[in-house]
Amino acid sequence: MRGRDEITVLIVDDHPVVRDGLRGMFSASPEFDVVGEAASGPEAVTLTLELDPDVVLMDLRMPGGGGVQAITELVARGARSRVLVLTTYDTDADTVPAIEAGATGYLLKDALRDDLFAGVRAAAEGRTVLSPVVASRLMNHMRTPTVPQTLSAREREVLALVAKGTSNRAIAQELFVSEATVKTHLTHVFAKLEVKDRAAAVAAAYDRGILG
Repeated sequence: MRGRDEITVLIVDDHPVVRDGLRGMFSASPEFDVVGEAASGPEAVTLTLELDPDVVLMDLRMPGGGGVQAITELVARGARSRVLVLTTYDTDADTVPAIEAGATGYLLKDALRDDLFAGVRAAAEGRTVLSPVVASRLMNHMRTPTVPQTLSAREREVLALVAKGTSNRAIAQELFVSEATVKTHLTHVFAKLEVKDRAAAVAAAYDRGILG
């Protein structure tokens, strides 16, 4: 039977080994109760709304739907659960969108067990918790004026083809690269132009004189 003081946790990560490790770690402590696991953002949203955990430990980059989209959806749906990001990525392109989407905290997977436990406790109480590296990056991001990043020649090629309505598969065939490589280029383009989709990237590129 669940104790009244236990903090309920939902683990979200696309790697089974990581989920198993986290479940074992938290299950070994009487302070926490792992109520479920999810392997993608959409699954995380479904289980969070169904299980109503105190804290969702959320990875960011997952096949089938990432963490930022899941956080955005949970906030829009009015979920009570606090989201604590737990990932290996600490770039501005990862940290800033996650915090802006509504994450309560952001820790890296190299965090010590005691620090992770403390982070979950803090998140459950609604307190912000950030790893030192992430806190430093966020401070620098806020203090440093945004400087447009230059697209590489290949990124401009990809974007020009996107502007023509070319699919990722067709772009890959025309540039003699894999479709995965095209997606990587687009990810970099989106981050540099500070947009979230192909249409916005094309619009931003024309507005800034990168295209046309």
